[in-house]
Amino acid sequence: MKHIALLLFVALLGSFSAAQTKVILLGTGTPNPDPDHAGSSVAIVVKDNTYLVDFGAGVVRQAARMTPQYGGNYPQLNAKNLRIAFLTHLHSDHTIGLPDLLLTPWVLERNVPLEIYGPVGTKHLADHIVEAYKADIDYRLNGLEPANEYGWKAITHEFEETGTVYTDSLVKVEAFKVVHGSWPNAFGFRFTTPDKVIVISGDTRPCKNISKYSAGADILIHEVYSYRRWTQRNEFWKKYHAANHTSTLQLGELASNAKPGKLVLYHLLFWGDSEEDLLQEIATKYDGEVIVGRDGMVIE
Repeated sequence: MKHIALLLFVALLGSFSAAQTKVILLGTGTPNPDPDHAGSSVAIVVKDNTYLVDFGAGVVRQAARMTPQYGGNYPQLNAKNLRIAFLTHLHSDHTIGLPDLLLTPWVLERNVPLEIYGPVGTKHLADHIVEAYKADIDYRLNGLEPANEYGWKAITHEFEETGTVYTDSLVKVEAFKVVHGSWPNAFGFRFTTPDKVIVISGDTRPCKNISKYSAGADILIHEVYSYRRWTQRNEFWKKYHAANHTSTLQLGELASNAKPGKLVLYHLLFWGDSEEDLLQEIATKYDGEVIVGRDGMVIE
């Protein structure tokens, strides 16, 4: 009996290990065309499945650099495996990679539609991108190139309120409303996997929901701007950023209350400050583990 129990325990450990969750930062940037920080996008890899959050500029190439073909360790990020995506809001720096995400994986043999879960307006965006690329799609379907009939399509699932928006055998995804200026539908996401709880803020100023859904997360991925540099901006931009985004000091206070296992910074507005400057500002309010996100970084 002890032998059987040991075998069962080992099997359970193996199953748990196989389902281990990894967070891969594909893009940590903003609308600013910083070549070191691609457009906002995060991949959550659970076992063989990949779930994307946002699709900023360069999303498919950023995923490709993490695959074995280009020296990485994640075949889950091969283009044809990019099948499920979640959108926080409709700002262009979070959506401008959608034509890439729709069409490049199809050219590279994705044979199922892209499933997109996003706020109201997501379907309009996806449908009009398909219409804009009608000539390309028609040529690939009816010309000399071999192309399947399904991989170029988008199936959109829109939501307006806080709640569970997706589940499968490996993950539950909850969308929660955040406050991002005057956007009527801006969301963050909370992913619950077999071994992790991961919260992604999207673009938001401090608000009740981001505090609520971040509480006790293993990994909190949150946008941030330099407080010191913000104080040096003109009144128009100070007002704008205070209404739309989260400063280092505000994020330190949020993390001090939420107590995530790891706080990861993305959508980084340095304005000339360094990574160390951001860390020092947050440290005045929070003494937990803080990681300044970089493109291609893997977090477990």
